[in-house]
Amino acid sequence: MTDISLSAQTHKSARKVDVSSDAAKARIRARYRSEALFKGYGIAALVITGAFLVMLLSNILMNGLPSFWQHSLRMDVPVTAADIDPSGKGDPKEIAAGDFAAAARKALEAQFPGVTGRTELKSLTRLLSAGAGDELRRQVVADPKLIGQTVNTRLLLDANADLYLKGMGASTTSRTARGIATPTGTTGTIKILTSANDFAQDFANVKRLLGDRAALLSTEAARLEKGNTPDSLAKAKVARAEAAAFKTRYDQPKTVEELDDRMPSTLVEINGGLVKVEKILDTEIEGTVLLPLKSTDDSKPGDWKIVTYGVPESNRKATDRDIAFLERLQAKGVVENHFNTLFFTAGDSREPELAGVRGAIVGTVLTLLVTLGLCLPIGVMAAVYLEQFAPKNRLTGLIEVNINNLAAVPSIVFGLLGLAVFLNYFNLPRSAPLVGGLVLALLVLPTIIIASRAALKAVPPSIKEAALGVGASEQQAVFHHVLPLAMPGIMTGTIIGMAHALGETAPLLMIGMVAFIVDIPQGLTEAATVLPVQIYLWSDLPEPAFKAKTAGAIVVLLGVLFLMNGMAIWLRKKFERRW
Repeated sequence: MTDISLSAQTHKSARKVDVSSDAAKARIRARYRSEALFKGYGIAALVITGAFLVMLLSNILMNGLPSFWQHSLRMDVPVTAADIDPSGKGDPKEIAAGDFAAAARKALEAQFPGVTGRTELKSLTRLLSAGAGDELRRQVVADPKLIGQTVNTRLLLDANADLYLKGMGASTTSRTARGIATPTGTTGTIKILTSANDFAQDFANVKRLLGDRAALLSTEAARLEKGNTPDSLAKAKVARAEAAAFKTRYDQPKTVEELDDRMPSTLVEINGGLVKVEKILDTEIEGTVLLPLKSTDDSKPGDWKIVTYGVPESNRKATDRDIAFLERLQAKGVVENHFNTLFFTAGDSREPELAGVRGAIVGTVLTLLVTLGLCLPIGVMAAVYLEQFAPKNRLTGLIEVNINNLAAVPSIVFGLLGLAVFLNYFNLPRSAPLVGGLVLALLVLPTIIIASRAALKAVPPSIKEAALGVGASEQQAVFHHVLPLAMPGIMTGTIIGMAHALGETAPLLMIGMVAFIVDIPQGLTEAATVLPVQIYLWSDLPEPAFKAKTAGAIVVLLGVLFLMNGMAIWLRKKFERRW
């Protein structure tokens, strides 16, 4: 009787829950606040991560998209037998080896009949790429009857000219003058006099720059004097002298000033020509004619312009003369902006405008084929054995632990292993897709084994038990029933592993795939490179045009990675079963 009474009292006290007191309500509110705060942290983390991802992709696209477009000159080029087929035999090999670059240069020079000086002509033809005649060569080789005719073709521009036309060189500003300008000549060094103070603004800018230089040199001299060493004091003395010279020029308001290449360039468009300003006053200038003037007649207000390039000539690849030629060619309508097919059809090159990713793409495909051919059968069979047939003992436990550890080993270790075993011991060819595939197979194999085992575990045991129950052998139950059902998960893990291999650079650098490869690889044992290594090589080059090429190659690599990951998601959604 006493036990029954105590049990009833205990049960009654256990069911009593405090939900109405102020303390209980405060605890509930605190819990809801904690949940809301945790949810807010999660949303904030997603927003911040998404923002950084958008910023990264936007930056890559902005820098990389210009590499998919290229500028050329669409011109009529006379194809003379003297340049293309000197012997007149019509031999295809001789025609292919003809001097098509000379024909391209002559066609460009014909656009500027007034330019005759050696220096000017050299600057003009420098606008053309080393492969400017390649398109013309393809046309003539395909149809030798074009020899002796004029062919309308595309002449590829140099990378620096292409960058300027893309707006990545010098920013320009122009203004229409108010006074009447009188040039003293049409070529060489001339003066231009104006009836109004049209050059006063440019003259004031030069004076301001002189004052800024004087202030900077004075500050630098004061810093050097603090060093109190013979060397620093000597440099400080030189800086003081230069600052005094600039200050003297700044304090003289009506003296003619000379423009050097560290100042923004000022040019005058007048009478169909272009003059680079070298000496300036508020009412006159003296300079070198970049494009010949048609006459020395007075130019009325509004008929001539003053053009300023914001970036000094010493800080850009395209010179003032180059820009003058390009602007004239644009005005004639012969400049053409087109899709850069060379980027996808050519191999690597020292010339940025001729460099492409086809060699790297082919090398990547060959390397991944070797990797997939090794990883998929070995990884799946290892996973099947460990998951379905291997006895559970210390040996299999040790194997499983080592496989998991190998998945976390730094990739460069596999590169060192490939260097020691495949190159030094087996003497396989260096920088070949065969060796790259072997190294990446070692890298990806643990990932595929782990993913395959997880896919096999996801298949309900009842599938195998049902197969065994109707008389199937152990092997038949696994290979005819369990493995087909696990294959979507296995394929998903394999594609993700291959995407991991596609982005690896360090192990391939160790086996020599960092070499400069121009030719497209034709086999597994020929020298090749892959996209990540090509990106690494281009990013280390000093030419500005290769920076856009680097970003463009990254866009291509990201596109392939997104495609592979999208395929993995599609496979999982299409074939995945929910048990």
